[in-house]
Amino acid sequence: MSRQARMIAGALVTAVAATSGCGWHGLNSLPLPGTAGRGSGAYTVRAQLPDVRTIEPNSRVQVDDVTVGTVTKIERQGWHALLTLSINADVDLPANATATVGQSGLLGSLHVELAPPKDVAPQGKLTDGALIPLSSAGRYPSSEQVLAALSLLLNGGGVGQIRDITESLSTALAGREQDVRSLIEQLDRFTRYVDEQSDDIIATAESLNTLAGQFADQQPVLDRAMKTIPDALRVIGDQRQTLVDALDQLGKFSALVADSTNQTKDGLVQELRDLGPVLQSLADAGPALTRAVGLFATYPFPTDNVGVWQRGDFANLTAVIDLTLSRLDASFFTGTRWEGDLTELELQWGRTIGQLPSPYTGGNPLLAPYRWNQGR
Repeated sequence: MSRQARMIAGALVTAVAATSGCGWHGLNSLPLPGTAGRGSGAYTVRAQLPDVRTIEPNSRVQVDDVTVGTVTKIERQGWHALLTLSINADVDLPANATATVGQSGLLGSLHVELAPPKDVAPQGKLTDGALIPLSSAGRYPSSEQVLAALSLLLNGGGVGQIRDITESLSTALAGREQDVRSLIEQLDRFTRYVDEQSDDIIATAESLNTLAGQFADQQPVLDRAMKTIPDALRVIGDQRQTLVDALDQLGKFSALVADSTNQTKDGLVQELRDLGPVLQSLADAGPALTRAVGLFATYPFPTDNVGVWQRGDFANLTAVIDLTLSRLDASFFTGTRWEGDLTELELQWGRTIGQLPSPYTGGNPLLAPYRWNQGR
């Protein structure tokens, strides 16, 4: 035996001796040279899978149908499998990536497919030692499952009943061609009307969306209301008898008001009728009343004449001042101990003979008309 043959035999014996101590699982348990995931910088990822079927170590790991790694170890962890994957250094996947067992073709080999998640946004980065949990794992239907489903459809499914369905429809529609044609025309019109109202339908949906958003914004208020309403109903329940009594008294009061109204109806109607002329007179006096009210703030100078009275830096004023003794007596000394003294003096002078007013000649001096020639 040559030296090279002896060396190969020795290596095989050494490999068998080394593996006999830890168990022999076939050639797939040995790392194969030149496979993906064995190069420099490769990192290891573990993945929990519900069912690995007939997948073996050294099976391929793919991303978008490209082989990027190798399955290096398969273990049982509870009721699921735990796979150790060796992946090339240039593979960039998110930390929440998914792992799925798939088949390359109808009769192809099994492999592990890694991909970013589809239902949620990618997060982080898949690094050495990372674990893909069971919730992110799955498997594609196998060829056996597809063929079994197809067989069920063709043999025990509804394909064989298509003829019976067709014959039943033909029997049901026989002689009703016009009705079917009318139904189709109505469906066509209905579809056209719905299409014409598509903008309104979209606007309604958007309004409902806005309303739902407003309800969502008011969620804390609604929560407080839902918590408060039971307490309020409980209080109302506790006060039920009081509310019943209040409603009973309100009914009696309503009956009393109705009876009083019936008894005073004629008098009230007559009073309202008598009030009509008064209101009419007040309405007729409206313009004069408005002008009179305008005089209050500027008495004794009406606002209508302010422009005539006030002319720049001077004002026009005409006044009649009565300084007769009888007028002074009536204005300042009426009701005092000197009442009538000035009037008697004026009478002695003869200046008010036959003139009014005067406390001594009768009449109210404040109501008597003024005469321009008085005292002459």
